[in-house]
Amino acid sequence: MAAAPVIREPRHAPVAHVVRGGLVEGVHYGSVLVLGAEGEVLLDVGDTEAAFYPRSALKPVQAVAMVRAGLPLDGELLSLAAASHSGEEEHLDGVRRLLGEAGLTERDLRNVPDLPFGAEEREAWIRAGRAPSRLAQNCSGKHAAMLYTCRVNGWPLEDYLDPGHPLQRAIAATAEELTGQRIARVSVDGCGAPLFAVSLRGLARAAARLTTAPAGTAEARVADAMREHPETASGSTRDVAALMRAVPGLLAKDGFEGVQVAALPDGRAVALKVSDGADRARVPVAAAALEWAGVDGDALKGFTGTVLLGGGRPVGAVSAVPPLPAPGAAG
Repeated sequence: MAAAPVIREPRHAPVAHVVRGGLVEGVHYGSVLVLGAEGEVLLDVGDTEAAFYPRSALKPVQAVAMVRAGLPLDGELLSLAAASHSGEEEHLDGVRRLLGEAGLTERDLRNVPDLPFGAEEREAWIRAGRAPSRLAQNCSGKHAAMLYTCRVNGWPLEDYLDPGHPLQRAIAATAEELTGQRIARVSVDGCGAPLFAVSLRGLARAAARLTTAPAGTAEARVADAMREHPETASGSTRDVAALMRAVPGLLAKDGFEGVQVAALPDGRAVALKVSDGADRARVPVAAAALEWAGVDGDALKGFTGTVLLGGGRPVGAVSAVPPLPAPGAAG
């Protein structure tokens, strides 16, 4: 296992331009790594070796650790365990089912109360006069799965978010195994769960290990659940679900602060971080990285540029900049 990635201010590079009326109005910086099927580096932009927090992009790895520890889930509920869900009714019902199977309720959750993540769901929640809740918070599926894993193993429930808890130690060990490197630092994610700093190389390597794992393993079960139920892992209108639908066999997961990881069944993988956390740059940069990985550009047409409006009509776009557009890529 490699040493922990170096902790430093990342040496990001330009990855996307904000172009309005033919003028570059802004620049998004970031780092991007593309790995080939044998783990070889196809593209390395910015600082892919520095330690960073993958945020929710590490949820598939956390779910693998829980399945290894006996979490008895597959299909939609396992996809929900790795989700940053939108708070749609099927998500909320799924979390209730998950808790019910473990003999638990929403009161056992220790994530922070919040409004739903999806814009439409959040507006409807507010119109109904509903207060923030742990169930609606986008990580409630992961937290319910953590509690279920503790119940299966007879571990304490009250302090399941403590980094020293047996569950969190198991998750940390799995993160180090799949990324192939020591964790550089431990902090706390927005939902209250432990957060592990790795590198983009480690994150890409972990995603590739999920998609290339033998059938029936914990890694394959998580990857299959998310690919078969992309709307459960995110939301029916979310770009990550659309990307998995558009590219056959693709496993993809986003994370707050402009993080994206994706891997194909043969092990080709991409990982990226947009330094200012902008989703409008994350999506086109991810599409450009996937083209470098060999994904057909036709499948990515809807993801290559975020349209900018002026007076209600298109006047520009946010799009990836060289060297990200692959040689020979259209437009």
